[in-house]
Amino acid sequence: MSIIEKVTCHVVAAPVQRPFTSSRGWLYKTRGSCIVEIETRDGIVGWGECYGPSQVARAYIESQYAPRIIGRDAHDVEVIWDDLYNRIKDYGSKGMAISALSGIDIALWDIIGKSCGKPVHKLIGGAYRTEVQSYATGLYFIDMDRLIEEAVEEATEYVRQGFTAVKMKIGLGSPKLDLQRVRAVREAVGDDVRLMVDANHCFTVPAAIRLGRELEALDIEWFEEPISPEDLDGYVEVTRALDMAVAGGENEFTRWGFRDIVARKAMDIVQPDVCAAGGISECRKIATLAISHGVECVPHAWGSAIGLAATLHFLAALPDQPPSFRPMPPLLEFEQCENPFRDELTVAPIEQRRGIVQIPTAPGLGIEIKRAVLDRYRVA
Repeated sequence: MSIIEKVTCHVVAAPVQRPFTSSRGWLYKTRGSCIVEIETRDGIVGWGECYGPSQVARAYIESQYAPRIIGRDAHDVEVIWDDLYNRIKDYGSKGMAISALSGIDIALWDIIGKSCGKPVHKLIGGAYRTEVQSYATGLYFIDMDRLIEEAVEEATEYVRQGFTAVKMKIGLGSPKLDLQRVRAVREAVGDDVRLMVDANHCFTVPAAIRLGRELEALDIEWFEEPISPEDLDGYVEVTRALDMAVAGGENEFTRWGFRDIVARKAMDIVQPDVCAAGGISECRKIATLAISHGVECVPHAWGSAIGLAATLHFLAALPDQPPSFRPMPPLLEFEQCENPFRDELTVAPIEQRRGIVQIPTAPGLGIEIKRAVLDRYRVA
């Protein structure tokens, strides 16, 4: 048994040298995270991560979750998940309560893997693949006087680094400017690079449909979050109107949150985040729900090397969608914005080679954390 003895939240933050923004208008001046450390009586340490405002996640964990899991067996991971969810759902079954729970769930899976001497993906069904193709997420808005030029420069640099797929931001307040920018990137990277766009839910339904039809001519693979996540009927309209795939769901939580999305096929692709939607345990259920309704599951990823590693294990155990002689395996989102917690937190950084990222094979999440990095960027 791996009895839980201690739960620690490490809230970390680092300044961004080149602040960036998206259609939401929020200027990212720092990168941060709430890193969850769980230690067992026999000295095994598991690591997890929570998506969203770090101090809020810490408050949930320290005041609500940690006291309930001390003394319990980490191998009872889904029993613990249900207990914590049922403890908190009277006060909200979405948002930061679930993000905080996600960090605990990931850390428990890390402990289970280490105690069994197996990587997490071997414990959640096995490896459908030993490597995944990644796509570079970037092309935010930085220099408002060079929006097109900077996008072209950044996209071509990703291609030079070996990426064969790129996702760019749109939503500049001018559909014509968005189209100019996307068209310039498409011409710069060529027809062989897979290109996706992400609007961060800034459009109305009619505007999303009009722009989407223009984007289809540029061979865009998917249109991510075209409209507000609350407007499920609107997503049905946009998805039905476009031949291009519509994606979303990074702002949704748990199997219950995704239930109506997939049952109504409101999106072609759902994008649960393992650090937000409920952890590895819950994302497995969301993926099963999606696949059973013919909806593709391509997880969202935005955070540290811990969340990236957890996503890789989830992807390793995700079936081909659909199975075929030459399947199109799910993609890994590999965001490329400045982030020391992605690049410096682990002894061996997670890297791509020609767009390919290897699935970790060491026990647990398969990563070793550098505590000096946590100490360097710790928020009091």
